[in-house]
Amino acid sequence: MTDAAAAPTLLTAWKAAQARLKDGRIDSPSIDARLLLEVAAGCSRAEILTDPYRTLTAAQQTALDGYVERRLKREPVSRILGRKGFWKIMLNVTPDVLSPRPDTEAILDVVMLAYAPHEAFTMIDLGTGSGAILLATLAERAGARGVGTDVSTEALAVARENAANLGLENRCDFIRTEWATGFGDHSFDLVVSNPPYIPSGDIAGLDPEVRDHDPHLALDGGPDGLQAYRELAPEIRRILRPGGFFAVEIGWDQGPQVKAMFEQAGFEDVIVVKDLSDRDRVVTNGPDPRTNPIPKM
Repeated sequence: MTDAAAAPTLLTAWKAAQARLKDGRIDSPSIDARLLLEVAAGCSRAEILTDPYRTLTAAQQTALDGYVERRLKREPVSRILGRKGFWKIMLNVTPDVLSPRPDTEAILDVVMLAYAPHEAFTMIDLGTGSGAILLATLAERAGARGVGTDVSTEALAVARENAANLGLENRCDFIRTEWATGFGDHSFDLVVSNPPYIPSGDIAGLDPEVRDHDPHLALDGGPDGLQAYRELAPEIRRILRPGGFFAVEIGWDQGPQVKAMFEQAGFEDVIVVKDLSDRDRVVTNGPDPRTNPIPKM
């Protein structure tokens, strides 16, 4: 067999990486293998399909092997590559920020329905982390401006970098503060947040991808997982303008409790919105995408 014949191709490298991940009982081995191959070989998803017999260099194969080894140790793909897709944008992620998850996109479903494409509004993302919710909204809604807050200086640096990479830095600011401390009453049309909501005692039992790689500050919701909402409900009520909307992510079993907290804070028409897995995921006073689907533009 010649060296050329033995050289790995995009197709064979993808299949081999997929098999290793599958043997290692990694969820979504095909997708993970493809994402790692795209970066290792400097190719796109389309190129893997349209030019499957393109050969990898030795350096590219070595890089892919290294990525696969890290994934087999349960390091998330987003941590290996330093980036993660969310909604329709790509974000840089570091160990200082929560890796954005598809579950959180349920907040965007509400926001996209609440505001028309060119409608002007102001928003704040409390505990912004990588800036995912704020920046995904600004990318979709050209009339929006916003602020992201966080107690972590390192997280804010990541969010600012993401804003610059997306060309959104002129429409948002990032400020170090606890939740909405320092902002005036009735300052925003929209308030969003994905606060920590895992009960402290449950963190040790989380998947290694989360437990060992996401900052615990962004996970730990106190003994019952609800501490952040006790702080957020009255603060959101204070800074939200009359007629404004809020949307906060919750754990799948926290809907009734968090809904009650916002009602006690004075909100009316509070609902619990389900995610694509049909689990409770967002508490809001905005529209429900399940009963008012987002119109096609």
